[in-house]
Amino acid sequence: MHPRHFFYPTTSSTFANLIRNQTRVFTSDAPCNRVSLYLQRSRLIDSFRLGLRSKSPAALLTLLKNPSLDSFVVTHALRSAPSPDLALSLVETLNSLPNFTHTQTTLHAIAKILAKSGRSVELQSLIDDINAGKFTNVARISYMDRLRWHAAAADLDSAVRVWNEFKLALPGGKKHPCTESYNLLMSLYAQKGKHLEAVQMFSRMISEGANPNSRTYTVMIEHLANSGKLDSAEEVFKRLPSMRVKRTSRQYSVLAQSFILVKRFDEVKELLKEMRMDGILPGRTMQLSLKCMQDAGYLEETEEFIRELSPDERIGRVGFYMDDSDNDEDGDDDDNSGEADGDGIQLKPWLDPSALASALSDWKPGEVSALEAANFVWTTRLVCKILRNFKRVETAWHFFCWVACQPENFTHDVYTVSRMITILARHGHVELVDQLISKVKREGIRLPFSTVRLIIDFYGISKKADAALKVFRNAELVCGSLSKFKLMLLYSSLLWTLTKCLRSSEAMDLLEEMILSGTLPDIQTFCGLMQYFALEGDLRTVHRLFGMVRQSGLELDAYMFQILIRAYCKCEKAAIALRVFEDMRSLNLMPDVFTKALLVKSLWREGKLREAALVEERSEEINDILPSALPGHVWTVSSADLTKVYNLYSDAFAKNGD
Repeated sequence: MHPRHFFYPTTSSTFANLIRNQTRVFTSDAPCNRVSLYLQRSRLIDSFRLGLRSKSPAALLTLLKNPSLDSFVVTHALRSAPSPDLALSLVETLNSLPNFTHTQTTLHAIAKILAKSGRSVELQSLIDDINAGKFTNVARISYMDRLRWHAAAADLDSAVRVWNEFKLALPGGKKHPCTESYNLLMSLYAQKGKHLEAVQMFSRMISEGANPNSRTYTVMIEHLANSGKLDSAEEVFKRLPSMRVKRTSRQYSVLAQSFILVKRFDEVKELLKEMRMDGILPGRTMQLSLKCMQDAGYLEETEEFIRELSPDERIGRVGFYMDDSDNDEDGDDDDNSGEADGDGIQLKPWLDPSALASALSDWKPGEVSALEAANFVWTTRLVCKILRNFKRVETAWHFFCWVACQPENFTHDVYTVSRMITILARHGHVELVDQLISKVKREGIRLPFSTVRLIIDFYGISKKADAALKVFRNAELVCGSLSKFKLMLLYSSLLWTLTKCLRSSEAMDLLEEMILSGTLPDIQTFCGLMQYFALEGDLRTVHRLFGMVRQSGLELDAYMFQILIRAYCKCEKAAIALRVFEDMRSLNLMPDVFTKALLVKSLWREGKLREAALVEERSEEINDILPSALPGHVWTVSSADLTKVYNLYSDAFAKNGD
């Protein structure tokens, strides 16, 4: 697709007011050009990166006297240090300066350095000093930051202690800490070889109501793969789409590396194919795996990804040459963003996509001019990262169009277009999404299936039901032929969107169309519909949907029974809710504590004291190790899915007594 014709913003009526007011906005540009400030800071950070790698302390002392030195520069200089020792040496020098004052960002950077270098005692001392108020205007360290740092330091005892404190400090009404806190402990247990404890942490997560996310499954897959349970890791990975969990570059990388170690190259070939279909760019950690695949003869399968990860020759270097007396050094450089040799030190220029996106947030003319003058080398990866970091959709759209018109002739591809389309869809800009979809169809680009599904999901959030229907009807023209499974997922997303838009009758019509076309909804889809109609008080439709599930032969879900119990209790039909409870228990399923409490309360209210006591008694029976009534996401993850994944995880370590 030619960049010069890729939708400059003036073609859109969606942002008509923005474009009409562009002159007014641009003439009010603030005196401080934030892009110029970003570039000034980046040059100073590069000087620190080089100074930390040189043998001349005088170079660093000169930099520390620079009037442009601020906490942003210091923070990134510390993060860019080639080793923890050099970073901490810089901290000592900074502390000796009379006018230097630490900020929250510099102290957090120091804490991360101490954590990653395993200096737990010094880390705890720093945390204590901050919390004791020894640094002016620096907030107390949050439980999550403490937990992250102790996990990075591999300090299991401290991490567990902080996690327990976190749970005790939860505000009223909050039942569990965030999912990431469980992920950190689960990962740390896995690293320490405490396999059963890692499994138990996953069990606690789901039974306590902290629903797993993509990173949870990344931790699980990595744990299984690193422990030689590769088939179990692969099976968990394959189940993620049905659970509506996004598969990540890290998951692909872990599996690819593990398969290559045991020379299962065909599996890696399939992973790379799926990665393309998911629209995921490979991370740097995949570089060695791809090289091994090339060496094994898989040239065609890896060519695109190898090219993407190869250093761009257009990107220059910052550096200096050493004196002859320094040439006896071996030139090793710990910073993988640059390189050193016997003749000197050379690094890639420092660049922070998040900071650059922040500097461009208002898209003012002076800032755009400074960006053009900087002559950045625009690559797919960099453009995607910057788009992801914009807070305002208008700015993202301006940048997307601007970058395609630069002299370097950057050409948007499936990755950058997918990123832009999802940003626009998230904010409900239907016309621009339609323009981009029309463009990619004309250019013969196939959007990833995950992008099409995201568009439909985001239209549910922005209440654009008609636009979602249009995307659904044209899905195969945009992303190619769809398997029955993918079609089922698209139907499910569209049904969710219709219910979000309160289009009840259309949702039921679409469900009928789906079933008549031979595409059977999964249990999550039925659960989502039943919950929606239950909240609407439409028990007739709820009962009809439950009948459809029974006729379909799907395995009944604990969450579905809970929806029924709550719906009948809400309508003061506790006797029917009790029958549902009995059906549930006959299938060895258990309601959660809140559903059980609601049923007991409803029975008491209707004078059925004996029945209420029976529910209490039967709910105390011991079931499986993991409660069957898991708090799954309605529309996304079923209790059965979570139970299956838990069994895969636990069985992998139980078989050999690990």
